[in-house]
Amino acid sequence: MQPKDTTGNEAFKGFTNTACPFHPCHAGVKREFNCLFCYCPLIAYECPGPYRLYTDRNGLTRKDCSACTLPHDGYQQSWNFIQKWLEYPVPWKGGAQTEPPTARPRPPSGVSVPAPEVRRG
Repeated sequence: MQPKDTTGNEAFKGFTNTACPFHPCHAGVKREFNCLFCYCPLIAYECPGPYRLYTDRNGLTRKDCSACTLPHDGYQQSWNFIQKWLEYPVPWKGGAQTEPPTARPRPPSGVSVPAPEVRRG
């Protein structure tokens, strides 16, 4: 099996489910609507997406990400966005959105990051 980062087929990076009764669930998406991250994997992590807080029926503070289009705006763009933020995930501490929004996490000090691989055509 070929690793995903070396295959020429990028179909795994997104799809649009126009048959979904909630489609489009987020307004303002400019490129093809990516449904791959219907439930955003960043819900438990710090992220730059706009969110509000609410308290659920059990008294827990939760994120309301309904205004965020970042994981849905284009197949390639949303894939790259999620991958970069999951590279060094920082658990969400339950606070409100910061202004400016949270910066992308960096590797912990002392951790070397390999240079990106260059693809040749």
